Amino acid sequence: READAQIDGLQQELGPIFDITFDCEDGASAGSERAHAELVATLVNSDGNRFNRIGARLHDVGSPHFAQDAEIIVGAAGKRLAYVVLPKPDSLEDVLRAQDLVNQAAAKAGRREEKRLPLHVLIETHGALHDVYAIAALPQVESLSFGIMDFVSAHYGAVPAAAMRTPGQFTHPLVVRAKLEMVAACHAHDKVPSHNVTTEIKDSAIVANDAQRAAAEFGFTRMWSIHPDQIKPIVKAFTPRLAEVNEATSILTAAMAKDWGPIAHGGRLHDRASYRYYWTVLQRAKLAGLALPDAAAALVNQPESI
Repeated sequence: READAQIDGLQQELGPIFDITFDCEDGASAGSERAHAELVATLVNSDGNRFNRIGARLHDVGSPHFAQDAEIIVGAAGKRLAYVVLPKPDSLEDVLRAQDLVNQAAAKAGRREEKRLPLHVLIETHGALHDVYAIAALPQVESLSFGIMDFVSAHYGAVPAAAMRTPGQFTHPLVVRAKLEMVAACHAHDKVPSHNVTTEIKDSAIVANDAQRAAAEFGFTRMWSIHPDQIKPIVKAFTPRLAEVNEATSILTAAMAKDWGPIAHGGRLHDRASYRYYWTVLQRAKLAGLALPDAAAALVNQPESI
């Protein structure tokens, strides 16, 4: 209850810049799967879902509870559900099978075919990693998340437990390779790569460091949290700094004055290729809820013409 109140307070303070995911896979005790799914559907449909940014992680598609989760949660709350998380697929075929069952339940709930329910797929098995580019290419897939604990465990001791946390998760070659392949697949298909959780709850510096490394060194654009205290450090790490915003504003303002031709700024050449990068800096800052300087706000609110 205390955690729920914290999350509710953060949503009121920050707005819809983070999502909430209800967990049916690890969150339901054995024997109470149906009741848990019914509770999730009730909460998604409640007034507490003020921004319609709540999703649900279902059981894996190989579980006898998957179809029940889809029928109850998607069937009852499909119109307000933001996305569905699919854990532990072993292949592209698993994702397609899950997608079909989700779509059947969504159709019964009245969700229109042109507004298919977004899928967030957990990449945490060897098979899913093997098929990651094909999974990322699916139009209904919105995001891929790396599941580090299951991925490390799938190596049956060949990858040490230390690779589940910092610093090993950013240095062990097999884990680094997996993260980079998933992120590259996401960026190749305009999907969102989401980093795994940090199991450290009390030390916000560790959370912030993990988020910063995930963003700066690996190209992740989102990250999971497992406790309300982790949300602010993660959001801050993925938000452009004011110095970056000011630099982007200066470069784009000068470029606009030159009709988007090449310019020199700070002794460096910039052209349309770099302008696109700095445009995304301003867009990311806006989406993160950062208070933009007037000049930056004027730029970011214009139709993109770079």
